[in-house]
Amino acid sequence: MPGLYLLALLVSFAGIAVLDLRLRLAFPIAPGRTAAAVAIGTVFFLVWDAVGIAAGVFVKGDSPLLLGLDLAPHLPIEEPVFLAFLCYLALVVWAGALRVADRRAQQRSAGRAE
Repeated sequence: MPGLYLLALLVSFAGIAVLDLRLRLAFPIAPGRTAAAVAIGTVFFLVWDAVGIAAGVFVKGDSPLLLGLDLAPHLPIEEPVFLAFLCYLALVVWAGALRVADRRAQQRSAGRAE
């Protein structure tokens, strides 16, 4: 089914966004920095992909799940969406890990104070 991969990416992106908004991890705290980090990361990885494609390392396989639209040879339209999702996911996981580490540190220092 064409477009199924893009749909899965968008649903996954939405799930991470809901988690981010609910737990106030990245975007609600600093929307500009979050958007910039995702954009910069996405551009970085698109350049990385372009170098890999030019070197013949990255090639697009045939899949019925892709829409069939390419931004460039071997660069399907789904790739920037995937890369943006990957960058956003990493940012949300990092923010969540920092929150867990901060809470554990607070619990340890509260335990010492008693």
